[in-house]
Amino acid sequence: MCLHRLPLANNGYDPAYRRNRLRSIAFLVGLGVLLIAAFLLSLGAGSYNTPVTDLVRGIFGRAADDKINLVVRNNRLPRICTAIIAGAGLGITGCVFQAILRNPLASASTLGVTFAIIVLNLGAAGGLGGMAVPLCAFAGSMAVALVILGLSRFRRVSAEGIVLAGVAISSVFTGATTLMQYFADEIQLSTLVFWTFGSLENTSWGDVGKMAVVFLAATLYFLLHRWDFNALLSGEETAISLGINVKRLTMVNMLLCCFAAAVIVSYIGLINFIGLVAPHIVRLVVGNNHVYLLPGSAIAGAVLLLLGDLVARVVISPVILPIGAITSFLGGPLFLYLLFKGGKKAC
Repeated sequence: MCLHRLPLANNGYDPAYRRNRLRSIAFLVGLGVLLIAAFLLSLGAGSYNTPVTDLVRGIFGRAADDKINLVVRNNRLPRICTAIIAGAGLGITGCVFQAILRNPLASASTLGVTFAIIVLNLGAAGGLGGMAVPLCAFAGSMAVALVILGLSRFRRVSAEGIVLAGVAISSVFTGATTLMQYFADEIQLSTLVFWTFGSLENTSWGDVGKMAVVFLAATLYFLLHRWDFNALLSGEETAISLGINVKRLTMVNMLLCCFAAAVIVSYIGLINFIGLVAPHIVRLVVGNNHVYLLPGSAIAGAVLLLLGDLVARVVISPVILPIGAITSFLGGPLFLYLLFKGGKKAC
């Protein structure tokens, strides 16, 4: 049932709905244009100064200078694609977390899910390879998500209480990470630093492909259930009366969110607040209609991570700052704002 569509007697739409629809579509188009601009800016950022036209030709290996082809295809383009896919994945999973938990403060980072991923990554990195690390990370993230889900559904803990529980869980995993750092040798310590700081520079085209497949599959499922998320806004009883299996919807989407976040973080490390910030930026314009909120959160997450990476690369060039620090500077103030407002005005 399309909860946001209100047919009138003249077979038209509610004027308010039509205005919101046009505004939402225009906003998504604007986000897409901003993403393209951020892509071109990131493509041109670096010590090897090249005209934009040559850089675009370098994407297809057709630049006149072979050095440009090499720099673009083997260095800058994989990093940019990683930022776009990872940011979009974190943005849309944050949006779905907020929908299924009905908690405007929910995201992988605020619920402590990403800290579980980091610890499982570090434990698995010692003797496992291939997809073993993402799978172990998924197991840890799902364990935390089940605790959060239990608090939300069965103990009826408030939205603020859920976030405080996430902070407590994060504290436990931070302590585990500190112990690992204390006993680590030089190689293990460098691995620890990579995952806790976050980095977009070590992913190969194969890693980008794996993240893209997981992101696209999860996003397709989320979009197919966009009206179910809208129904949840009216309460669980209303959703059930519309024929929605709320428990199955919650569990399946929780699994997909945790798996997508686990795959992304297992390749790029800890990236905070993208999943929290992106949905709220989009929600300010399009409201809570997930028809536009879901794709908007994905595009906004990609833009935020891409621009954050651009800042990390150019602010004190040639030194590249940790991307996790940049996103924390971005998301921290908004997180405090939402806490002080009780999350009520963000809904």
